[in-house]
Amino acid sequence: MTKKKPSRLTSALLEAADDLHELGIMDHAAHGKITARHLGKQALATSTPITPSEVREMRERANLSQAVFARCLNLSIGYISQLERGVKKPTGPALTLLNVIRRKGIEAIL
Repeated sequence: MTKKKPSRLTSALLEAADDLHELGIMDHAAHGKITARHLGKQALATSTPITPSEVREMRERANLSQAVFARCLNLSIGYISQLERGVKKPTGPALTLLNVIRRKGIEAIL
């Protein structure tokens, strides 16, 4: 099933909502109720790739061993080791969680 392009009316309403939010007329909660269906696929946030050194830095910054870090992310110790060595690249939910940790710190998932 393919998504159709938003109509001109939908695009205009989204633009107006963004302007109202920027000006402080529309609060964050109301603006947050705009759904992905309104925004379209291209506006959804995507996870950015993470290098092996970034994975290791995040873990060390949190003062966690590979075993504890793996447990927090519900991953295997071997997988964390492979990520840090560059044998594997994180994808899917693991990449998303690592991006959250990179932006907000380990406290965001604990």
